[in-house]
Amino acid sequence: MELRHLRYFVTTAELGSVTRAAEKLFMAQPPLSAQLRQLEEEVGVPLLQRLPRGVRLTVAGESFLRDARAILARTQEAATRARETQAGAGAVLRLGMVPSSLHVLLPGFLQRLRALEGGAGIRVQAREMITSQQMQGLRNDEIDLGFARPGSAALARQPGAPQPQLLAVIDDPFCLALPVAHTLAKTRAPIALIQAAQVQFVAFARHRMADYFDRTAALCEEAGFTPDIRHEASQFSSVLALVACGLGVAIVPASLAIQAPEGVVFRRLLASRDQSRLAILGRAASGAEPWLGQALEVATKELSALGKRLKALPNLVENKR
Repeated sequence: MELRHLRYFVTTAELGSVTRAAEKLFMAQPPLSAQLRQLEEEVGVPLLQRLPRGVRLTVAGESFLRDARAILARTQEAATRARETQAGAGAVLRLGMVPSSLHVLLPGFLQRLRALEGGAGIRVQAREMITSQQMQGLRNDEIDLGFARPGSAALARQPGAPQPQLLAVIDDPFCLALPVAHTLAKTRAPIALIQAAQVQFVAFARHRMADYFDRTAALCEEAGFTPDIRHEASQFSSVLALVACGLGVAIVPASLAIQAPEGVVFRRLLASRDQSRLAILGRAASGAEPWLGQALEVATKELSALGKRLKALPNLVENKR
């Protein structure tokens, strides 16, 4: 098995078509099909299901795709590190981040890191990743630390796999983001989610934010209803913009209220079984290298500072300008 076989397979899987993959790889379709069959013969199981129009991954193919991506990423990182070592570059911190941490944690973390003695020599490679991707990335040694939102089952142990560690955590409770003129915005107290059963929702596109989509859907199910999702967006800022336009309400973490856009009101939700948390994840050996231990200490301080800001938030946060 060669790296080119993995590249061929990943490209085909991502595009869902041998024809489109061949075009992207600048090769003819018959040779690509032959290489894919050769890969399947070597693996010993079918990886792709051939359809009248395109291909679809088998269950084995989905598993192989995750590992193939990890191998290709590690190969690229190895070459990059070799060049950087030759050039005398310092340590590289590979950081995974859920989208909501980009605005509330990353700026302060970078500022603290640069102010740290020797921190200027630590370069940060940041990647936007949902929590499940971070968990897999830590197991595959693709990232060193992650700002994540682990659910109750996220840290379930997988036999034979290195177990990511929960290194620090704060509560970041769920809130309901409402248009400022919405009826539910008139109350100043935390509200029960069932009160929103008859309103339209703005949700995150599941293909981009599967972890968060599933958790918020579970919250509604726990409350006794299925949300009427009329609008979708792939970024928190876009979700809040749709709410500000009066198109619906959205379930979001309280930390978004720190940078509340105009026309949006946040109301805390009454407690549920699924507690919303913002955490730092790492590998079991995260403290093995001194610079990584320093980065973890800085990240923990920034997370703690955010936790204090969240505790200072009132039951409602409004921005009516």
